[in-house]
Amino acid sequence: MFDNKSILITGGTGSFGHRYVQTLLERYQPKRIVIYSRDELKQYEMQQKFNSPQMRYFIGDVRDADRLNQAMAGIDFVIHAAALKHVPVAEYNPMECIKTNIMGAENVIQAALANKVEKVIALSTDKAANPVNLYGATKLASDKLFVAANNIAGKLPTKFSVVRYGNVVGSRGSVVPFFQKLIDEGANRLPITDTRMTRFWITLQQGVDFVLKNFERMEGGEVFVPKIPSIRIMDLAQAMLPNGEHEIVGIRPGEKLHEIMCPEDDANHTYEFADHFVIAPTITFTSRGNDYSCNALGEKGQLVEESFAYCSGDNPDFLSVEQIQHYNAIR
Repeated sequence: MFDNKSILITGGTGSFGHRYVQTLLERYQPKRIVIYSRDELKQYEMQQKFNSPQMRYFIGDVRDADRLNQAMAGIDFVIHAAALKHVPVAEYNPMECIKTNIMGAENVIQAALANKVEKVIALSTDKAANPVNLYGATKLASDKLFVAANNIAGKLPTKFSVVRYGNVVGSRGSVVPFFQKLIDEGANRLPITDTRMTRFWITLQQGVDFVLKNFERMEGGEVFVPKIPSIRIMDLAQAMLPNGEHEIVGIRPGEKLHEIMCPEDDANHTYEFADHFVIAPTITFTSRGNDYSCNALGEKGQLVEESFAYCSGDNPDFLSVEQIQHYNAIR
């Protein structure tokens, strides 16, 4: 699907962008891969690793509509990964988060439409489901913008969809590298926010593969959610520091005990497939109906029960300590 195609990744110097580029170059023969981000040092460092003739590096911010429009010339597929993601930072700098996560999302949409991009997938987060912090609220707004963009497109060929998943094992800013740093420094105890806490768990490669697959599945307007296991924070601590002690430090402001990726309020338009869920749009599109029970690959799903919610706390699939250790080893 990506052979002889041009792909642009906003925020492409992050963990996801690195693995996505690696996977594209290993499995396909793309015409161009454009990394669009604002950090020149990260771009320079990424160029040392990925310097094949297909690679292009554009300095730019998603807040800059003109630069985005310029970067998307001739692009076939867009992955929108750029965002301000740090929860406390967003709380202290709300307008900066809004400018990047909401206004930046709208700039991506308008640039994609202007350049007749074929397909756009925006990366979301569990925090966008029933948000309790500003970061989650901005990502929910972003999700709504990308869904509604399919109506704005009208007769244009561009389709927009969203991919939502939770914790990526070992990604920058996640708990695994934080714990590992403490362990490497000789810590014999780990800080635990709450012993009841659970999280969804997905490797970086699984996240990349899910996004790749959804470019084939998408009809436009869906929010794709993978079926993935959960972990208990106490099991993670034991997996990383066997026989170690822990210290309860309390939940940070804006943090949840459990992650939710499919809220109960969306159950009446959520479809379950073999390995994922699809949250269909709540708005009616002028260009198509709202039946998302069958995707572009012909895979069939069915509506979930009225009270259904996909939550890490009551997920039927929990990893054992040994399985967590394996996940950490392959991340």
